[in-house]
Amino acid sequence: MPEAPIREEILEPDLPIVDPHHHLWDRRNYATPAAPTHPFITAIADAQRYLLDELLADTGSGHNVRATVFVECGAMYKADGPVEMRPVGETEFVNGVAAMSASGTYGETRACAGIVSKADLLLGDGVKSVLEAHVRAGNGRFRGIRNSASFEADKEVLGPLNRVEEGLYRDATFRKGFAHLAPMGLSFDAWLLEPQLPDVIDLARAFEGTTIILDHVGTPLGRGSYTGKLPERFGVWRDNIRELAKSPNVHVKLGGLAMAFCNFPSFLAEPRAPSTQLAAEWGPYIEACIEAFGPERCMFESNFPVDMGSCTYPVLWNAFKHVAKGASQAEKTALFSGTATKVYRLEF
Repeated sequence: MPEAPIREEILEPDLPIVDPHHHLWDRRNYATPAAPTHPFITAIADAQRYLLDELLADTGSGHNVRATVFVECGAMYKADGPVEMRPVGETEFVNGVAAMSASGTYGETRACAGIVSKADLLLGDGVKSVLEAHVRAGNGRFRGIRNSASFEADKEVLGPLNRVEEGLYRDATFRKGFAHLAPMGLSFDAWLLEPQLPDVIDLARAFEGTTIILDHVGTPLGRGSYTGKLPERFGVWRDNIRELAKSPNVHVKLGGLAMAFCNFPSFLAEPRAPSTQLAAEWGPYIEACIEAFGPERCMFESNFPVDMGSCTYPVLWNAFKHVAKGASQAEKTALFSGTATKVYRLEF
């Protein structure tokens, strides 16, 4: 990991923020792969533990973070019982963290006010009982699920996150499971890679009544066989983003661009890149999303601790504020807190 993180003056410190995408985990028993080590692993090497204390250290580092949303990362699954029910352990764990935060003992930030967990939609109709178990475990905080569909034939791109087969969102059994979300009032977080964006476009059109949130602006690729190709693929990405925005049930998270898969110059840079450089690298993607979706359907996200490979938490939010400096106050409210509060139906 890069050393000597940059310290910057906090921009617009009073602007309310709802961070709609972070993780919690304890990876003390995490099995790191044998050499060669993928940069994704390198990026999170200093975050073997990221629980409430670490999260609050970040959210309390200068910006006005009022609440957060937890997004699944395979943490604290049940060790026993039916395999399909084991992810419910993650919701139980996070709801406990949220209850700790809601006590006020740890400050005013309401951590994990919303919870997004995992349920395998390839169970088809069988997923309903899993979703019901999540709802019970969430004690009013469970908002939806994420099934990542990220696939790339070049295995160097995703490294340890090569976990699914191609075409998950087009699978008929997956869609049978997906059909249970809207009747239960649940949303769907979609993570896939830039070349796969047509899959989520098709999914959104097939399920117009389901709220879909595209994670990480669709993850542009700059690693493996995509190295150096971010500029030439930008137009393809933007065309698909514009097409996706035609579905009013879709929202987009503005972030995740600090990940290894994008491979911007700031990733693992030494010395660390300042927020102005991050804003310059990420700005074209963020601005294109805001242009296509409008501020009321866009939300800035931290994706921490994954994005620590490029910057600290306060520098990341400074970068977003640089990108949004020309926005009106109403637009900033939507981008930094309003859209997330609305989409995830948060109360705090």
